[in-house]
Order: sequence, then C-alpha cells, then structure tokens
Amino acid sequence: VTERTREIGLRKAIGAHDNDILMQFLIEALVLCFLGGLIGVGLAYGLAAIFAQIPAFTFTVLIQPDALMLALGFSLISGLVFGIYPALRATRLDPIEALRSE
Repeated sequence: VTERTREIGLRKAIGAHDNDILMQFLIEALVLCFLGGLIGVGLAYGLAAIFAQIPAFTFTVLIQPDALMLALGFSLISGLVFGIYPALRATRLDPIEALRSE
C-alpha cells in the first residue's frame, strides 16, 4: 500500500469509492496467490514425473485431485487473509495526503 499511495490517492480523487479500492486489492491478492498455487501444482506434477523416471525410487508418487483442490483452496484463503489488511489500509487513505506523499 505504501508503494502505491499516490495511485490510491489519484483514484480516490477522481471518484473511486472505498469499496472499489478494497476489491482491487483483494482481487490482486487472490489472483497472485492463486497463480502461486497453480505454479506449485505444476511443480508438484513435474517433480512427480521426474521421480517416476528414477530407478532408485521403489514407490510411485501419486497426486490426489482432492489434495490439489485443497492446495489451491489454501492459496486462495491465504490470499484473502493476508490481502484484507492492506486492502483496508488502502481504503482509509486520505486522497489529499496520499497525493502529497512521495
């Protein structure tokens, strides 16, 4: 939020509502965490495929679909939990003070 103070102030000065700014920050946090979760799932599949090619591994790595959904769900929940505070801080900024800051 502190890095984007001027942007938030400008948006508020031209008429953005607090709810608009709150939703912007929450959606950004959710998208970033969801993309991180997808990258993690992709890495898990990639590592499972690599381990399957190693003859020393005597067991197979099986990734359950419900575990993938759980991982993606946790990434979304963490995005919501850790995005709510910055989003609320952004809505409380005074537009004049935000535009004045550097």
